[in-house]
Amino acid sequence: MTDKAIADFWFDPSCPYTWITSRWLLEARKVRPVEVRWHLMSLSVLNEGRDDDPEGDTEGYLWVPVRVCAAVLERYGQEALARFYTAMWTAGRGRGQQWPDSLHDALTAADLPPDLAEAGASTVHDEAIRASHAEGIGLIGEHVGTPVVAVTGTDGERVVFFGPVLSQVPTGEQAGRLWDGTLLVAGTPAFHELKGSPHATPRL
Repeated sequence: MTDKAIADFWFDPSCPYTWITSRWLLEARKVRPVEVRWHLMSLSVLNEGRDDDPEGDTEGYLWVPVRVCAAVLERYGQEALARFYTAMWTAGRGRGQQWPDSLHDALTAADLPPDLAEAGASTVHDEAIRASHAEGIGLIGEHVGTPVVAVTGTDGERVVFFGPVLSQVPTGEQAGRLWDGTLLVAGTPAFHELKGSPHATPRL
């Protein structure tokens, strides 16, 4: 048992909406007793074998960032992965650069060796990515995308949900209220789906 809820967060690092959800979790933990643990999933894996790839990634471009994340996680652990993920959207791509070039800058900003970017062109970490993806998606099903969140409360009960999909980051008590409400709704027996207005452009 722990005095904090554990939020296991499965994410594809290429998705801007997922990035916003991750920042919400970091805001929520400032005002609620929650610890975030980071896990990888992959839209490339999720969309394999589909006639219509919703990401339009015919050349496997989305494999690049998740492979580099997997290399960081394997060699340097959770905290390094969290730093790198932040840097991906602030020090690199956040400045308008595109992958894979921006990954070198992101690695440097996260105090990690920039040559880890070479993992983006290698399949050496694909098995680990697939295993992590299968773990996360196995909790909820293939009808969802990224992110998947599994929250284990202080009582040991687990609540699993996709999203929430946000176009801007709630902060302060607003982040806390969204945390409370999401757990309430997703933890209701037989709950399946709740949607809001159509997606707006992410405010990164």
